[in-house]
Amino acid sequence: MILVTGATGTVGREVLRRIGPRPAVRVMARKPERVTAVPGTVEAVHGDYDDPDSLARAVRGVDTALLVTSRVGRDDDARFLRAARSAGVRHVVKLSAAAVEDDRADDLITRWQRENEETLRGSGMEWTLLRPRSFMSNTLSWAGPVRAEGVVRGLYGTSANACVDPADIAEVAVRALTEFGHAGRVHTLTGPEALTAVEQTAQLSALLGRPLRFEEWEPDQARVLWSTRHPAAVVEALLQSAERQRAGAKAGVGNTVREVAGRPARSFRQWAGEHLAAFTPH
Repeated sequence: MILVTGATGTVGREVLRRIGPRPAVRVMARKPERVTAVPGTVEAVHGDYDDPDSLARAVRGVDTALLVTSRVGRDDDARFLRAARSAGVRHVVKLSAAAVEDDRADDLITRWQRENEETLRGSGMEWTLLRPRSFMSNTLSWAGPVRAEGVVRGLYGTSANACVDPADIAEVAVRALTEFGHAGRVHTLTGPEALTAVEQTAQLSALLGRPLRFEEWEPDQARVLWSTRHPAAVVEALLQSAERQRAGAKAGVGNTVREVAGRPARSFRQWAGEHLAAFTPH
């Protein structure tokens, strides 16, 4: 049996769309009723990283698991892995981040991901690490201003990022969960090219057939705006990450999607073309 965590998130939803009916699939979520687009053969169960009993029930009978955690600084990975090892889980595929392999990255989020990876490596179970660049879907945060004002706002708009389509991450995850040969491997996942936010704005403008402009934030503006959504330590981590991107740390393009999935990585233009409704005025 395969267990999918994070099934209500960006990558987890895509995994469920792609995974087949064999072997059996179970989904763990704090609120199973929120799990959508689940084939009839998929079992949705309650599981909470703060509730060891619920974790034990969720991993019972599981052979392979997709581990997705998001509460920065928490020990959710360690809690899950303890339960998984006790239940006899053989293989864990973990969603991590490409920044882990950058020696210059020492922000809170990256340190947390490194610690989680080391916990998995030392768990005694087989492991596979997925290290994606930024998700193309992060640009959905632009949708409101694009619809209302025809504007995209952001920090360091001319810095490049080889962002990746979450569908490609999910495709690689499904293969790691269902095929042999992925244990002990690290899959760093990028899109087919490095793009700046200004270039993404131009592509989106062409697809929408309407003019869009990019407005640059100052770092202090970004700090204030992000502080409305994130704790101070996370905001500083995001600012450090943006500085590394400005220095070129996120512009490298890899070939892992093609190597694993047997096809090229999807472009931002492809992703945006399938999500134009989000950016179109109602």
